Amino acid sequence: MAHRARRAGGDWEIFGAERFGAYPQPWDGEDPVWVHAVSLGETRAAQALIVGLLARGDRVLLTHTTATGRAEGARLFAAEIAAGQLYQQWLPYDFPGATRKFFQHYQPRLGILIEREIWPNLMHQAQAEQVPMVLASARFSEQALGHVRKIDRFFPDLMQESYAALDLTLAQTQDDATRLYLAGANNIVVVGNLKFDVLLPTVAVEAGRGWRARIKRPIVAIASTREGEDAMFVSAIQSLTGACEGWDTQSDLPEPLYLLIPRHPQRFDEAAALLDSAGIRFIRWSSIRHDVHADAQIMQAQVVLCDTLGEMPFFYAASEIAIVAGSFAPHGGQNLIEACAVGTPVIVGPHTRNFADAVQGAVETGLAMQISLSETSDPALRALTCARDWLMDEPGLQKRSAQAKQWVAQHTGATNRMLNEISEFETARAQA
Repeated sequence: MAHRARRAGGDWEIFGAERFGAYPQPWDGEDPVWVHAVSLGETRAAQALIVGLLARGDRVLLTHTTATGRAEGARLFAAEIAAGQLYQQWLPYDFPGATRKFFQHYQPRLGILIEREIWPNLMHQAQAEQVPMVLASARFSEQALGHVRKIDRFFPDLMQESYAALDLTLAQTQDDATRLYLAGANNIVVVGNLKFDVLLPTVAVEAGRGWRARIKRPIVAIASTREGEDAMFVSAIQSLTGACEGWDTQSDLPEPLYLLIPRHPQRFDEAAALLDSAGIRFIRWSSIRHDVHADAQIMQAQVVLCDTLGEMPFFYAASEIAIVAGSFAPHGGQNLIEACAVGTPVIVGPHTRNFADAVQGAVETGLAMQISLSETSDPALRALTCARDWLMDEPGLQKRSAQAKQWVAQHTGATNRMLNEISEFETARAQA
């Protein structure tokens, strides 16, 4: 964990007392509903569900494992934290003593784990303290099932018993439900994906669209790049400059402006060094975001390095197309739904196991394209070339934009279904 924290940046408090279940201050409130959102993506996904819990009068204890998840939670719920409605804490390490002290300190009346965070000691202590546990917006791939089976071969039934300890499992899809059942979970209901109920800040979305109109250049976001991907896209951008390979030089459309958006802040400087060494003209978003006179700089740039946090809705709204990374190197992909929600069609790479169902649905609808390894040896270059083709087909791009918003609208409602299932579960438990 300490090694991971050094690589990721931010204050993880790896050796903090709370990580070991030691809390200097007594808990001063009613038994909370505990929600665990491990990192950034899960915290964003859980936002609508947490808003629903707060609206029904629950006090929420929100835990995280990573610094980015905790920072995002603090940003999203600043007012609720200030009002004492929501309290943030690190999830304790999965040691018997740490998890036991966590439950005894906060005494949650219900635990809700987002997507896939099943830890054996955590589940064992929840049973010991008679805290009902819910796995919400649960996703479970074939790889995850194989991982569980591998652990159970070395530690017989360890994970099987951990999944069996869940009182309610709210799966994203029927395939997830089937695999969760094989892993040991019971009482499974298919309710959909929380990420479709994304709550995007209207001010940021409108500001992004206004910025795009002012710049008067086609804009392509290269979003949520992870380790190894910045170099891939810097090389691809470099190969497309000069001769404008793949670009209609007779078109009235100016050259695209690329927004390069690393997922983690510790790689901002690394990405800048890559751009500089490649001779690509770039500017940092942090240096121009409040400068109303920066338009001339932007017109001369090939890339804007987006080196701030919490502005993805702005960047997606500012872009005609989003290349959603995390999928061009074998990281499993990143969430494409947020881009689609603002009407920005997407291109993804070959590695999308974390969002396989969403990618499949988006591609089948026609709003997204997935680059496969079988068609190219350079998926980043293929993605940029595809984006340029889309930009030169304005009617087709508008159609994809409309399809993106419609697709998200067709899949919303998971939050309400989850809240209803949780309420029914609590009522039935109270009556038992």
